[in-house]
Amino acid sequence: MRNKNIFLLLLITFFSVIRLRADEGMWLPIFLEKYNIADMKAKGFKLTAEDIYSVNNASMKDAVMVFGGGCTGELISDAGLLITNHHCGYYNIVSHSTVEKDYLTNGFWAMSQAEELSNPGLTVTFLIYMEDVTAKILKNVTPTMTEIQRDNEIEQAIKLLKKETEEKHEKKYTADIKPFYYGNQYYMFVEQEYKDVRLVGAPPSAVGKFGGDTDNWMWPRHTGDFSLFRIYADKNNEPAEYSPDNVPYKPKKFFPISIKGVKEGDFTMVFGYPGRTEEYLPSHAVRLKTKIENPSRIKIRTEKLDIINFAMNSSAATRIQYASKQSSIANGWKKWIGESRGLRRMKAIDKKETFEQKFVKWANSTPELKQKYGNILEEYKNVYSQLEEYQKTYIYITEAALGLDPITYMSSAVRKMSKLNKNYSKEELNTLFSELSNSANIFFEDFDSEVEKEIFAQMLTLYYDNVDKKYHPYIFETVATEYKNDFKKYTKYLFENSVFLNKERLLQFYANHSANGISQIENGNSKGLFSNFISNILDTDFDTFRNEYINFSNQNLVNDPLYQLYESYLNVYYELIYPKLITIMSPLDSLNRVYMAGQLEMQPEKVFYPDANFTLRVTYGKVAGYKPYDAVTYKYYTTLDGIMEKDNPEVYDYNVPKRLRELYKTKDYGQYADADGNLRVAFIGTNHTTGGNSGSPVLDAEGNLIGLNFDRSWESTMSDVMYDPDQCRNIALDIRYALFMIDKFAGAKHLIDEMKIIKN
Repeated sequence: MRNKNIFLLLLITFFSVIRLRADEGMWLPIFLEKYNIADMKAKGFKLTAEDIYSVNNASMKDAVMVFGGGCTGELISDAGLLITNHHCGYYNIVSHSTVEKDYLTNGFWAMSQAEELSNPGLTVTFLIYMEDVTAKILKNVTPTMTEIQRDNEIEQAIKLLKKETEEKHEKKYTADIKPFYYGNQYYMFVEQEYKDVRLVGAPPSAVGKFGGDTDNWMWPRHTGDFSLFRIYADKNNEPAEYSPDNVPYKPKKFFPISIKGVKEGDFTMVFGYPGRTEEYLPSHAVRLKTKIENPSRIKIRTEKLDIINFAMNSSAATRIQYASKQSSIANGWKKWIGESRGLRRMKAIDKKETFEQKFVKWANSTPELKQKYGNILEEYKNVYSQLEEYQKTYIYITEAALGLDPITYMSSAVRKMSKLNKNYSKEELNTLFSELSNSANIFFEDFDSEVEKEIFAQMLTLYYDNVDKKYHPYIFETVATEYKNDFKKYTKYLFENSVFLNKERLLQFYANHSANGISQIENGNSKGLFSNFISNILDTDFDTFRNEYINFSNQNLVNDPLYQLYESYLNVYYELIYPKLITIMSPLDSLNRVYMAGQLEMQPEKVFYPDANFTLRVTYGKVAGYKPYDAVTYKYYTTLDGIMEKDNPEVYDYNVPKRLRELYKTKDYGQYADADGNLRVAFIGTNHTTGGNSGSPVLDAEGNLIGLNFDRSWESTMSDVMYDPDQCRNIALDIRYALFMIDKFAGAKHLIDEMKIIKN
């Protein structure tokens, strides 16, 4: 009986481990054969590791790409057609939108390739292959090296290997080498970038962003979060800048699309580029995150969003202007709220501390281990106890001060001008000021003076009220004496007098001032600066003109009020915050690397997945509902019925398009309806995802596209730090809803005809 009980205990333990591995983890595809494929097949996967990742043959990796530098996209036709999230294509959709042609609100559909819209600056990047280069990078690193010596040696090794690799491929590809497990291992990613990516289709915002911030990070979800783009190449199928002569890219691989539908328990795999996780942090880091960092960021962004949301609800023009900005601010804000809440619910700090007690016991079990790991947690405690005070001020400076859009723009412009010197040619000068003028025009497209004034005044007040006075910028003394601490009056003065807060003044400044150096700006009126620069440059002896140049880097905009505020914040940052943060945090790289090495050594039987760092990963699990609270059970899918239940013409994010209402009324769902006649919108699974996975393909057991990853449930946001298999759910758009919108809603059947559809 005793042996039988032991056997049952081992069996339960085995299946518990398998369950965790099936749900948790972001796995490098080159190691699937070694670590994961047997478990994946046990969960229902029907293909091989080679089908997912291969260097020599076309594989799934060739159909997946980095989209725009922060999302994932995937190919769905042999003519370069790709699908990603609506929120990933959001900036490009907004950039083509005006009040007259409001593609954001009404949607956009190219009915031929000639109608597809170019997007300057938008790129997609494919992985050619990845390689473990740990031995090459750490070849000359020794235990006796200082951290600076170690970093220098690694930096040189990386530069050399990148250069060798890119030259080997005749610079057709680029090489990127990244650390894993906090620098215990290194991997190289050889990639190819395509630069001509055109907008093909996007549903109306009330579909693609249905529910807005209210539904963001939430389940149940009814958002049709997708958009379509097409990659173009030259006639040799190679990357090329935009040209009318370019042709649709011919991929090595694209995903067939299954419209069979999903059911609970089905195997699912997400293949994409997760951004950042921190699964192996010590308890002290989690405490700082939940007690200081997240609450500070949430408070600041709440104030910004209150102002922006009110303005967007009051004006259609402002809604378009601030749509992208509001979405960016709100995304992190809601995520941090959910993350803090989830970590508290999981008692994450307690769990970390329990593990650390075991680690300390193990680390002190032999003299050799004690020498390597015995003091590490005490050192962590010392670092994080010092960080608290400075980290809060750092967040207020970066979020509520230097992170304000006008200051960010101004600092960028000043940095560009500071590089001017007497060696510049006419062409270089003309180019620089043309770029500055173009950037000003772009900046002011999304700038409403009244909205920005409110944000500015509120952020100044928030900083004043929440940051210790010893970290107040010197300009606050002026506000106290001249404006009686009335930050609204001070903000009014800023906007009336700064060159950088008025489009016409700024463009005039760039156009009419000579290159004698930035020495003074008085009350928003430039005086003796860049005079007659553009208009008179051709009438001036250029050698004389150029020789009068001085390097701007030693000059100050001494009288521009916005620059004065910026400089006063910089003084606080560089004199009181930055040096302390650098000093306090300098041991962390070494501590993190050694602590990670200790965890690996302590648990040799455990397969550790590396933290996400925006490299290609596989995560797999199953379709599953969950129970977030007592007496609440969520099923695994939503339908069009739920959209109609939320329909509200008075609210922008819930105003269902008329055409969709008509299709719902007639139940005209075509081949995209479920077996019961309903049209499904989204489903959830246990796949471990994070930011960057937006737009990732959700694949079935046969490698067919069944969904588009676009979010996590609010209960899942803490999974960047600690994963809970009972609560963590990734949210995917049911691909049938996207196809329905393309076909039945938009009438773009020519796009459906490009795809390979797998039917019942």
